[in-house]
Amino acid sequence: MQYHRITSIKDPLFADMHRLMQEVFPPEEVLEFGLWKEPLEDPGIRVFVAVLDGKVVGTTEYRYYEDFNVAMTDFTIIGQPGLGIGRYLWKQRQDDLQALAAANGKELYGMFAEIYDPYRDLDHEFGGIKPMDPFVRREVLSHLGYKRLDFPYVHPSWNNDGKAVSGLDLCFMPADYEQDELSTELIVNFLERYYSVLDQKPREWLDMVTDLNKKPSAALLPL
Repeated sequence: MQYHRITSIKDPLFADMHRLMQEVFPPEEVLEFGLWKEPLEDPGIRVFVAVLDGKVVGTTEYRYYEDFNVAMTDFTIIGQPGLGIGRYLWKQRQDDLQALAAANGKELYGMFAEIYDPYRDLDHEFGGIKPMDPFVRREVLSHLGYKRLDFPYVHPSWNNDGKAVSGLDLCFMPADYEQDELSTELIVNFLERYYSVLDQKPREWLDMVTDLNKKPSAALLPL
C-alpha cells in the first residue's frame, strides 16, 4: 500500500478520491470537485490517499496549526474492509503530524475531529461500508483517545448555503489522556480559523461561538 499526497485536482487519483467521498458522505459534507483546487494547493492542508494496485482504497485529510500546536482530522475514509486501511492511514498520519510538530519545536498538543453521533437520529448508510458505520467509528476513535467536548455542536454546511449541520460532536484527542478540559479560547480560535473559508455562517453557529466565549473552558467527556 502507498501513502500518496494529492496537491492538485489534475492528479488522476483525485477523481477516484472524490468519487469515494461522494459514495460515503452525505452531500452537505462534500465540497464540489472544482472547489478543491485551492485547498489542495494550500501547503497547510494535507490530503493523502491509500493506494493499492493503482486504486484508491482509502483517504484522509488533516491539517496542523503551528500557532495552536494542534491538528484537525477533516475526514478518514476506509473504502474496503479487511485490508487494514484504517490502521495504515492512522499510522501514516500520526507519523506525519509528529514530524510537523517536531519541526515546530514542540510535541503535538492534541487533535480535533468532528465525530458523528449515531445515538441521535442518523439514517445515513455511509456507502454501506461497515468500517465507516458511525457506531464502529465512534468506538474506534474513543479507543484512540478522542473525547467529546461538552457543548451542543453544529457546523456550517460545506455547501456554503448558511445552513447548520448537526448530528456530530466536536471532539479532541489530548496528548495527555488524563486532561479533562480544554480552553474555550483555543476552541473558538480553531473554529473561526477552520471555517474562515465559508462566508455564510448559520445563526446557530454564531450563537454557539458566542456561548463558548462566555466560559473559560469546556469539559472533555467520554465518547
